[in-house]
Amino acid sequence: MKEQLEKRLQELKREYETGQKMLTNLESQKAELQQTLLRISGAIQVLEELVYAETAQVES
Repeated sequence: MKEQLEKRLQELKREYETGQKMLTNLESQKAELQQTLLRISGAIQVLEELVYAETAQVES
């Protein structure tokens, strides 16, 4: 019985460690994606301002 409990304990510890590594990886991916979205958002804003400026010049 004790041997089975120890075996299960080791399995759970390995699963936990694997889960922790996956979580760390996903958090890193999330941070990278947030940075990418921030850059895209900035580019969108700049392009919208350029389009607005061009439209305002044409209308003047």
